[in-house]
Amino acid sequence: MLAHVRSATIVGVDATEVQVEVDVSFGLPAFVLVGLPDSTVRESRDRVRSAIRNSGLTFPDHRVTVNLAPADVRKRGTAFDLPIAIGVLAADGHVPPGCLENTLVVGELSLDGAVQATPGMLPVALAARRAGRRLVLPASNGDEAAAVSDLPLVPVDTLADAVEVLTGKAPVRAATAGESRAPVRDVPDLADIKGQAVARRALEIAAAGRHHLFLIGPPGAGKTLLARRLPGLLPPPSFAEAVETTSVHSVAGLLGFPTGLLTTRPFRAPHHTISDVALVGGGRDPRPGEASLAHNGVLFLDELLEFERRALDALREPLEEGVVRVARAARSVEFPARLMLVAATNPCPCGHWGDGRRPCRCTPPQLRRYRNRMSGPLLDRVDLVVEVPALRLDELAAAPSGEVSAAVRSRVEAARRRQANRIESGPLLLNADLSGSTLRRHCRPALDAARLLATAAGRLALSARAYDRVLRVARTIADLDAADRIAAPHVAEALQYRSADWR
Repeated sequence: MLAHVRSATIVGVDATEVQVEVDVSFGLPAFVLVGLPDSTVRESRDRVRSAIRNSGLTFPDHRVTVNLAPADVRKRGTAFDLPIAIGVLAADGHVPPGCLENTLVVGELSLDGAVQATPGMLPVALAARRAGRRLVLPASNGDEAAAVSDLPLVPVDTLADAVEVLTGKAPVRAATAGESRAPVRDVPDLADIKGQAVARRALEIAAAGRHHLFLIGPPGAGKTLLARRLPGLLPPPSFAEAVETTSVHSVAGLLGFPTGLLTTRPFRAPHHTISDVALVGGGRDPRPGEASLAHNGVLFLDELLEFERRALDALREPLEEGVVRVARAARSVEFPARLMLVAATNPCPCGHWGDGRRPCRCTPPQLRRYRNRMSGPLLDRVDLVVEVPALRLDELAAAPSGEVSAAVRSRVEAARRRQANRIESGPLLLNADLSGSTLRRHCRPALDAARLLATAAGRLALSARAYDRVLRVARTIADLDAADRIAAPHVAEALQYRSADWR
């Protein structure tokens, strides 16, 4: 007898429907699994056999053939255990085939028949809703999938529960959406930072327009302290942003179970020994990297020039396009990476170049080699370059406390509302996302501002990309001032963040 069960596999950060075909025929007992499964899926044969028997059900003493279609898409993960088991029971007559119509099944099985949580449930739920199907899933994934509205859910704890629900012998348990149960990150307040008025202003501008920020200063100047306070200046994510962020983290298996939508923006701070694949994503079976895990949030690269040059250059496309494209011989996938980059570095190998407290011991060739670790094209993609000077103890003691993060965040939210109101239709575009005709239409400087920008472009030898970035930053400064037109003071402030002589 032949049975069909619909399931799904993850490709990139999206789910693709998979047809699980199970045939039970006369012959010597055997369990054959085909359809381009990886080693984890092939191991499901032993888990399925033990789960069925330990659930008080009968595993057929015949030849069992399982095909996962389409056969040209690699299947990976443990989410095929439950659909294969239900397919075997349906082919053996324990589950009527009509119970599986318009139903998508995912879940991992323990040897005792318990249904375990699986990563990537949110993309699977979105795919099930698009196809108009109900979703049979692990109960521990219920909070995550319940965030998708208008989707009939059938959460189950065991294989026996799934059989009883599908055959109508037990009622369907309700699942309600919940917030993330991940530990809440304690975001430090900007008021803790004394002095550093220019850097604090740069943080506000970066948060308002989602601009990339580069902090340069000697050790102990407060670069890391400033960067870690940036998330407190960002507005909470919208529902659509929360769904996107949770999908990426779900595919990466970083949510934990049970969990709902992530309600805070991600802040990722990888170590400088990270590889290029781990930073931007990829691998034999492409997986999201740190750039995608920071989607809709902040990617902080401390000690930037200690990162491998290859890893840094791999960030060029994500910073420009907001996506990571990974091409392989079999297929290509895209990972979202609309992030805000915040990088920090010492000005030289010893860290004291330009520091009035200690002399720099670096020779000019050492300084040149150190700064050449960051390529010009990558630096050209950074909107704000800020020098963070080290303050003496008496200066720190005399400096007043700055504004609290909540006050700055209110101005950031107001500036972002102006940007949202400026775009009449289509997706929300922040100033850092403007390009082409959209940039020209919404970033028209006044006459004196245009003259100042043209003069500065010639003297600073700005590239076309750098020119546009200055214009975007000036538009954000104008939004913070609630100005409809970019004026000369806005352009002048934006130009001071182009540190052309740093390299």
